[in-house]
Amino acid sequence: MSYREFWGRYLRAHADPRTRTLHYSGTLLALALLGAGLLVDWRFLVLAPIAGYGFAWFGHFVFERNRPETFGHPFWSLASDFRMLGLFLSGRLGRELQRDAVSARR
Repeated sequence: MSYREFWGRYLRAHADPRTRTLHYSGTLLALALLGAGLLVDWRFLVLAPIAGYGFAWFGHFVFERNRPETFGHPFWSLASDFRMLGLFLSGRLGRELQRDAVSARR
């Protein structure tokens, strides 16, 4: 599978906006904890992956009812988390979701 194919699969696995919101929250919190770990106390570093993955996995298990892509493609999944957040913050995620025919499942 190419990364382009994975990206489409990744977006379809995040069809519910609540899951995407949890991903954004977890990713931003993980980044803040990484910063705190580097600047304040190294123990915050331990919390960063717990926060990042905890929020995301909750969304997958509760809203999407699917298996997180992290388990099959951990590096592509991590890169895609940041890509999805960047697209969301820049207002371009909607086009990506339309292009990959992702519809919200509520």
